[in-house]
Amino acid sequence: MRRLYFLSPHVNSAKQIVHDLLLARVDANHMHVIGKDESQLIKADLPGASLLEKTDVIPAFERGLVVGFATGLIAGLIGAGFSPLGLAFDGATILGITLAGAVFGAWVSGMIGVSLHNSQLKQFESAIEAGQLLLIVDVPKARIEEITQLVKRHHPEAGERSSEPTIPAFP
Repeated sequence: MRRLYFLSPHVNSAKQIVHDLLLARVDANHMHVIGKDESQLIKADLPGASLLEKTDVIPAFERGLVVGFATGLIAGLIGAGFSPLGLAFDGATILGITLAGAVFGAWVSGMIGVSLHNSQLKQFESAIEAGQLLLIVDVPKARIEEITQLVKRHHPEAGERSSEPTIPAFP
């Protein structure tokens, strides 16, 4: 899956783009709209963006998982090498410490990521503040060109088309 971004100048244009994407068989769960005024999106029945799209929770979670895993593994190996308090560390203990470090790192980083704005959306912040709506569309790699051309052809007013190289598998 790839994440595509389109800016729409107003609500009616965004509604029409969403409608056209639905007709092109893009699942509504794969479309998200971000605007300055959330109530405007609700009134227009546009698919709003969730916390996963608005924040850096997923990248932070991933970084925390890796750092926590590495830290837990190092702590487990140090514990096994020095045997503090005369404890015997076997493979299962090292694995348990490693997994605990990974879970703790992912949890802490995820909590921090929830409080941070999505770094991928920085390029669109000024347009959103100016009243434009950002449409985020997740599509399979094979349909990127088709969807981009559909929006370009039917909605030339939708500007600043860009894409994110990959999206997380689980949102």
